[in-house]
Amino acid sequence: MSAPVPVPVAASTATPASERKGSWLRSIKAVSWSFVGLRKGSEFQEDVQKINPIHLIVVGIASALLFVVSLMFLVQWAVVAAK
Repeated sequence: MSAPVPVPVAASTATPASERKGSWLRSIKAVSWSFVGLRKGSEFQEDVQKINPIHLIVVGIASALLFVVSLMFLVQWAVVAAK
């Protein structure tokens, strides 16, 4: 049999997702840092405990769509400028 998987400390002490009152601004900041790929471990642990997952999903999808649309406009501008 395989060994039991230990539960991370942050997950066991975190408040339930439905009770978190994380702000939209904190979610935007966390998603922005994740796009860049830089984040302090301590700030990540704080985000895990405070951010509402629904806010995080909405901000992540909106940011990804904004990124894709901006790339499409950039490519369109570059193609038109090259002619």
